[in-house]
Amino acid sequence: MEKIASFTINHLTMLRGVYLSRIDEVGNDYVSTFDIRMKEPNREPVLDVPTLHAMEHLAVTFLRNDPQWADKTIYFGPMGCRTGNYVLFKGKLESKDIVEIMKKMFRFIADYEGEIPGASAKDCGNYLSMDLPMAKLESEKFLKEILENIEEENLSYPE
Repeated sequence: MEKIASFTINHLTMLRGVYLSRIDEVGNDYVSTFDIRMKEPNREPVLDVPTLHAMEHLAVTFLRNDPQWADKTIYFGPMGCRTGNYVLFKGKLESKDIVEIMKKMFRFIADYEGEIPGASAKDCGNYLSMDLPMAKLESEKFLKEILENIEEENLSYPE
């Protein structure tokens, strides 16, 4: 069986960043998949599930309510390895095209106060597994340390 492209990236040298993972042609349009890498793989402690879950609820709420990105947003969710998230947008995009919306989204999460949208037994299959304080802390950290001063090395996968 052929190894998929994302398993051919050297995770030993990967940095935190915003990476275009793939572009797929779907009908008459394209879908761009991005790797929002918040932790250096195999070198930093991973994000815990409650943090990722809270982040997911807030991120998708933000993106689906943003006037420019709502209709382009297909999916936002955690990576199985828990070093970050995937976000899928309609269109043929590059990493640099989504940096500004990622800054806004992570600022929204970092500053969020109140009840997490969809965090009830009626609305979510595991509503008790959410950690807003850690989602805010990790979002602030990623925003300040990576997104606000993003470099080319944080926008392109390592060779």
